[in-house]
Amino acid sequence: MDTRFPFVDWFRNASPYINAHRGRTFVILVEGEAMASGRGEQLIQDLALLHTLGVRLVVVFGIRPQVQQALMTAGIVPTRHDGRWVADSTVMAQVEQVAAHQRLWLEARLSLGLPSTPLHGVELTVVSGNLVMAKPLGVRDGVDFDHSGEVRRVRGGAIQGLLDKGSLVLLSPLGFSSTGEVFDLDASEVAQQTAVALNADKLILLGESEGLRDEAGALLRQLTPAEAEPRLEHAQTDSELRRHLQAACNASRQGVARTHLLSWHNHDALLGELFTRDGVGTMITQHRYEQLRPATLNDIAGLLDLLEPLERRGMLVARSRERLEHEIDDYVVIERDGMVIGCAALHEFPQSDIAELACVAVHSSYRGGERGERLVEALERRARKHNISSLFVLTTHTAHWFVEHGFRPATLEELPPLKRDTYNQARKSKVLLKELV
Repeated sequence: MDTRFPFVDWFRNASPYINAHRGRTFVILVEGEAMASGRGEQLIQDLALLHTLGVRLVVVFGIRPQVQQALMTAGIVPTRHDGRWVADSTVMAQVEQVAAHQRLWLEARLSLGLPSTPLHGVELTVVSGNLVMAKPLGVRDGVDFDHSGEVRRVRGGAIQGLLDKGSLVLLSPLGFSSTGEVFDLDASEVAQQTAVALNADKLILLGESEGLRDEAGALLRQLTPAEAEPRLEHAQTDSELRRHLQAACNASRQGVARTHLLSWHNHDALLGELFTRDGVGTMITQHRYEQLRPATLNDIAGLLDLLEPLERRGMLVARSRERLEHEIDDYVVIERDGMVIGCAALHEFPQSDIAELACVAVHSSYRGGERGERLVEALERRARKHNISSLFVLTTHTAHWFVEHGFRPATLEELPPLKRDTYNQARKSKVLLKELV
């Protein structure tokens, strides 16, 4: 009897991402609303899972709703200006108390190891401290913000040292000055500045919104900072989405490779974004100098320059300018500062649900950065949209690479008739096939 377990298939599909994330540095912001809503327990379990998978974690937690509740209970009505409250001595006393309580609660939950809990057998070392230096906002528009501050400097070296020792670093939205004062900070700014200071691989912002949507309401999966920043004009000044979007764009422009906007309302958001092909939120990526896009006729010269060395070595079949012009709509390219540094093509066949993945090439100076994987993934997505069920490749030099990316050895009989009839017997290319699920 064939018993199927959906989890097993998911686990198999997630394995490439498990390997890709191991040893990477992620800065994750969890807004206070997530904890206030009771989502804290599961988020902590997901964070612990990431830690056990070898991810270097810095977790920043927000406390806005908890502070607001504390102020209401104490009968304190704070002065607000430009989306921030003025942290005078009475407000700051509540902020410090809530931050300390929230930090202790998180440390306690990350220490949980009872046999009946998901953290059984996981031993986490959680470290926090004076790792964020701050300065006062000062007087703005005639308003003295007192102990409301902004990040002056993140002690990146100290945090890296803690991560090197296997610790999970926990940061509150508080900062410290050289004069010994404590300042109330914006948690999203703390997360952004920390990600930049660490040159983090990812900045993940867990808030109310699952990401950005287009005019028709469809979720936007990927944007560059240049594409995302105009949306700041339409966001409310003091809204969480505005703060997160601003942090994402700033981090991207300052070297953080990928920033993810996710919703804590979705119980699977964190793991779903990290361990599935398409993700569940919006990703802001720094493609100011590098982007993957459909090829155009203007790319022909760049394609010829990229492919010629590989054709000369016999790794690719020679393609004329005329052939490239005729098939240009089949290609995607990676462009870096005006130069084509990678390409791949998807050739479809009439009345067939199998297509050819061809001409996967990356410039020799830019290999090792997962660009080949990005090209293949982009064309797999295109193939699925066109109801293609399988992809095949013909290769003489890179069979192992394709096998590592889900292809299996196949025979000529499995190819479309047109391709089978034009197979070059002299090259003796290996045939590999991948079913798209």
